[in-house]
Amino acid sequence: MDASTGTPDDEPGLPGFPAPALAQTPYRVLARKYRPKDFDDLIGQGAMVRTLGNAFAAGRIPQAWMLTGVRGVGKTTTARILARGLNYAPVGAPDTGPTIAMPTLGVHCQAIMESRHMDVLEMDAASHTGIEDVRAIIDGVRYSPVSARYKVYIIDEVHMLSGNAFNAFLKTLEEPPPHAKFVFATTEIRKVPITILSRCQRFDLRRVEADVLSAHLQKICAAEGVGAEDEAVAAIVRAAEGSVRDALSLLDQAIAHGAGTVTAAGVRDMLGLADRARILDLFEAVMRGDVPAAFAELRSQYESGADPSVVLSDLAAFTHLVTRLKLAPEAAAADPTLSEIERRRGGDFAARLPVRALSRAWQILLKAVPEVASAARPLAAAEMALVRLAYAADLPTPDEALRQLRAEALAAGAQEGDAPARPALDAPAPR
Repeated sequence: MDASTGTPDDEPGLPGFPAPALAQTPYRVLARKYRPKDFDDLIGQGAMVRTLGNAFAAGRIPQAWMLTGVRGVGKTTTARILARGLNYAPVGAPDTGPTIAMPTLGVHCQAIMESRHMDVLEMDAASHTGIEDVRAIIDGVRYSPVSARYKVYIIDEVHMLSGNAFNAFLKTLEEPPPHAKFVFATTEIRKVPITILSRCQRFDLRRVEADVLSAHLQKICAAEGVGAEDEAVAAIVRAAEGSVRDALSLLDQAIAHGAGTVTAAGVRDMLGLADRARILDLFEAVMRGDVPAAFAELRSQYESGADPSVVLSDLAAFTHLVTRLKLAPEAAAADPTLSEIERRRGGDFAARLPVRALSRAWQILLKAVPEVASAARPLAAAEMALVRLAYAADLPTPDEALRQLRAEALAAGAQEGDAPARPALDAPAPR
């Protein structure tokens, strides 16, 4: 025992100085901390899980899978879970073969989830695009796995491979050794040659529905001990557009932005969004043709930090919502990301505005959003877009204008026919 500091002699540190503090565990972002570990944790992909479960139970396991979908829906995660299910072997229990039911960690599970298993090889095709990289896989596929049941090759962003690399894959992919399995993941399925697709079992991973993603974020907030407003979670879900990774990244940022509390105002400020209620006020002013009020509302939102292009994008989204409420009210009203004020005022607008006005407003806003985003003066460009919208909102369509012109012409002809005949001019007297 050191008499000066009172610490044991075998503790690390210099004499006369306190022992160093233990290193803290590094922070892990939510997208990695709550990454699914088995098929039960996957959300929004029930059809794929059911198909894989039936295939594993029947022993109809193909040699290759192709996972496609937008970013952040779980393609790489599904590939790792698939590799874990193929090689699942419970500890201290008889081997039951490939399965999607993995209640406990098996012999190989931890190493596979951490991407350090010798028999599960991951390759990023975005940085390994050449034929030499594929040739290394072909040379190694003939050897049996070291400890697992299958040797699994996970190739992410497979569409980035060169044409020669794809051609080199064909023979091995069609007739691989019985111990080899391939799992491909891509966001650009159209760039993958049809000769590759025909050798794989394809799964299209869906965007996660809004209500499922919202419940998932609320569950994570509860696990993290973070308070989150329903309107804030709805805003994050709308911005994520069905991507779980995007939603978790935005939630992570919102927690830091709000110092542990996720509020609607904080999310709007973080994303540069306008208040949804103020978007409705702007929509009402424009559709009423009140240009000064529309200008004042737009400038007020701009001074509050809202991006003009985002304001017009939200205006287009609300136009679409009003159109849906007019044509398919039951489906639109069931959207869980809508607030009560959006449902109520959107229904009022749907009852008052004709479809032609909504359709023309959508077309104008759809063209205005990229114009404003690329303009040197975004606010001025947004104001001019509102002018076009205000003056064109109630204009007739070409067909309606043509019918009006014909009706006016017929009315004018009828008036001329009903007018009294004028007396004939007297013939000039003979000279």
